Amino acid sequence: MVKMPLQNRVNPEGVICHSSARGTLMGNRGCLHDDSQNITSNSKRDAWVTCLLEFKGRKRPLMKPGQYTELFFLDEATALAAGHRPCAECRRERYNAFLTAWPEAGAKAGDVDATLKRERAHASRRVMSADQLIALPDGVLVKHLSSSTFYLLQGGEAYPWSFSGYGARERLQTLSGDYRLMTPASTVAALKNGYRPDIHPSAVS
Repeated sequence: MVKMPLQNRVNPEGVICHSSARGTLMGNRGCLHDDSQNITSNSKRDAWVTCLLEFKGRKRPLMKPGQYTELFFLDEATALAAGHRPCAECRRERYNAFLTAWPEAGAKAGDVDATLKRERAHASRRVMSADQLIALPDGVLVKHLSSSTFYLLQGGEAYPWSFSGYGARERLQTLSGDYRLMTPASTVAALKNGYRPDIHPSAVS
């Protein structure tokens, strides 16, 4: 019998899925699983963070009973789209850069967490036509409504997303149809203010 992969990979909509593909970042929303490693909740804390896969030699078994659920992301752009922010401990430099670019001057972690929680709660994120995508900053993810395909926007091009990496790039001018903006509005503003998320190598020219 083939064992099903753990349900611990997160897509750009923030949904926790089964996938055997390995991500480049880990995340934390609290303890979301039961003793049988089944996901029973989408969140148990306001602070949704992204962490390094390795930090100070720490090792822990995945989805241990009573401990926080280790979530995994393809890259930081995916994690940001899902509503996470950099961890203040293991990604301190990235955390500081994110707060510097945050649209509210002087915001602290709690302020950012409260804003992202509120923006994650909006099930109907902004819908845009293809010709409006050019105005979005690099690092944003959108969802094509007809095909349900996620795209990373980077350098005037769109890269179809998957758990294992990005597909062949397409020029923004060739896209058509309507798209839903996945990345929360305040994070989009931080990207416009100069924050540059880490992108999976499959989308780096």
